[in-house]
Amino acid sequence: MTILEKIIQHKIKEVAERKAIYPQQLLERSIYFETPVVSLKKYLLRPDKYGIIAEFKRRSPSKGNINPYAKVEKVSIGYMQAGASALSVLTDEQFFGGQNADLTEARKFNFCPILRKDFVVDEYQLIEAKSIGADAILLIAECLEKKQLQQLAKMAKSLGLEVLMEIHSADQLDKLNQYVDVVGVNNRDLKTFKVSIQHSLEIIHAIPNDVVKISESGISNPESIITLKQAGFQGFLIGEHFMHTAEPHKTCAQFISDIKSLETVKNKPS
Repeated sequence: MTILEKIIQHKIKEVAERKAIYPQQLLERSIYFETPVVSLKKYLLRPDKYGIIAEFKRRSPSKGNINPYAKVEKVSIGYMQAGASALSVLTDEQFFGGQNADLTEARKFNFCPILRKDFVVDEYQLIEAKSIGADAILLIAECLEKKQLQQLAKMAKSLGLEVLMEIHSADQLDKLNQYVDVVGVNNRDLKTFKVSIQHSLEIIHAIPNDVVKISESGISNPESIITLKQAGFQGFLIGEHFMHTAEPHKTCAQFISDIKSLETVKNKPS
């Protein structure tokens, strides 16, 4: 059984337990439930930003602890002050050390798009995402059948949430539907867990031109952003490169500053 299969197996049990403890009617009473979302898609396309989706991530199944004592308030505010386009917050507790309260805390201190990074297998999780203050949800094509992914995306849109569909291979684009706002290419090989941005560069030509595209995982230097932007990507999800440092927000600020410098040099008349 792969790590992803273990996560999904656990998630199905977890969701069943959460349904019993926090009924849908209770979630719908949240102050965030009727609040309009901040558009992830629009922020990624803003010309004054660089498309960085900065992630808050305490640990991962492959790397173990990354930054277990990081504070959401400090890091999330710092990310936005650094110039990030959006936040991504891991809410899976069992495998990533996250919790729903992390996203709600980030929401409390930031007016920006917040992606709930979790493993969605049930419509209940969409209600939950809205109730904790998320603006967008992740649907992983690897984990969902085509019809199931479309049903979840449709419901997310009915709640006002935007949808990021994550793919690991070009053939998963068969699951793309009209309710998806952004397509993300995960550069991590699910069998070996190795990462390479070359994976994004190989797949982008198969993604429809009218879809907002992001590259995820394994991005650790500003030069990669320039290469990916030239290929057609508009967003870049970065977590571990920032989070493994003592002050992730400062690492993010330097990273964005370096992108700006590289673009200035690239655009300077010869």
